[in-house]
Amino acid sequence: MIDTAPNLVLLAWSMILTVVLIVLAVLLTIFIVLSIIGRRMQKKQAANEDAMKQASQVVSMLIIDKKRMKLKEAGLPSIVMEKTPKYMRFAKLPIAKVRIGPKMMNLICDEKIFPLLPIKKEVKAVVSGIYIMDIKSSRNNLVTPSKTKTGLLARLRMKAQRQ
Repeated sequence: MIDTAPNLVLLAWSMILTVVLIVLAVLLTIFIVLSIIGRRMQKKQAANEDAMKQASQVVSMLIIDKKRMKLKEAGLPSIVMEKTPKYMRFAKLPIAKVRIGPKMMNLICDEKIFPLLPIKKEVKAVVSGIYIMDIKSSRNNLVTPSKTKTGLLARLRMKAQRQ
């Protein structure tokens, strides 16, 4: 009688090894493709940022309100909706409602400076088109929000102390 059990075990291990090698090859290929695409996108972003910096200007504005809202709700020009990629149309963006001279406008704000924008205050900001890039100065000192998050228990305690 011939024992075939070791041959079956060897066959099973070779199949598993083949599958693992194929999965690793596919993952390596995906990693290489994503790194190439990522580099290209970084170059495009850097070029766009340089163009925005060249076209920027310092403007004095009164910030009336700021919110995170969808592009459709923001009241931006229709050309903005047309030029925006489809995957970004439903994302919430930081929008600031400002008054520049006699004109009321809705502007898109940079994520980094959105928490720093003072409401109902006048600031000098660097603006490129409808994009607020930076805050140069304010009549009142800019208040930086604290970076530490308060936990649920701490928020409940503060709420209880206020009442």
